[in-house]
Amino acid sequence: MPRTNLSSPLASTAVSSSSDLPPPGGLCAIHQPNLFPRLSTLAKLFAADYWIVLDDVQFTRRDYQHRALLAALGDRRRQWLSIPTHLPQGQPTRIKDALIVDLVRSRRRTESMLRQYYASSPHWPAFDQALAPVLERFSTGKTAAVAEASTRILLDLLGWNGQILRSSQLAARPGRSQRLADLAAVTGARSYLCGTGGMTYLDTCLFSACGVTVMPFRIPTAGVWVSGRQVSAVLALMSIGPQSLADALRTAAAQTFAQPVACRPTA
Repeated sequence: MPRTNLSSPLASTAVSSSSDLPPPGGLCAIHQPNLFPRLSTLAKLFAADYWIVLDDVQFTRRDYQHRALLAALGDRRRQWLSIPTHLPQGQPTRIKDALIVDLVRSRRRTESMLRQYYASSPHWPAFDQALAPVLERFSTGKTAAVAEASTRILLDLLGWNGQILRSSQLAARPGRSQRLADLAAVTGARSYLCGTGGMTYLDTCLFSACGVTVMPFRIPTAGVWVSGRQVSAVLALMSIGPQSLADALRTAAAQTFAQPVACRPTA
């Protein structure tokens, strides 16, 4: 698929060179950097050939960009792990510009809570070793850097071989659906994986105009998936281990690719 030439005004003007882009014809997921993301989010990214980190949209405090709901092994305890975040430009601050408050304390609390909840798991040592790059990213002072790293290590532990790009380095026009369609098209995607939340607002005709099909991504509701839309995927990883979780994610991905969505404009 040829890279789309976007003639309208761009929201992001820094464009990656063609050598940085994935091979054309892949499956694309676009999602904000989430701190130790929910299983539903991780499954969508795992199913994709590449993940475009949506880092140049407005930071949302009540979302998952700086927090994760941890659930304990073997009981009903749940607790938010949050990175205190300062928005230098106030509410309009973009995700990539959000700053961590109290770097040392935030790093210590992140490590401590994860250890408290999951050190009893037989899969903890591998996760603990993989956690080092996440903790190191606190030194950047950027909440998004830590969140992206936390997702990356989960994907790595599951054996994902995809590529990570960032929306701030790609050309896209403004508009909720238009931005996503342009990001998928400019990276040469053949299909865009869309979660159930996105399907409620997405103008799929904009994707069709770019030659990109929209694939609704749905997860199962039983077994390890029961709390997959609420709690961090770390619970599933620590419960059944990387290999079994990767198998479950592959099965979920295979079941979701059957029905591309036809052109459906929003009202």
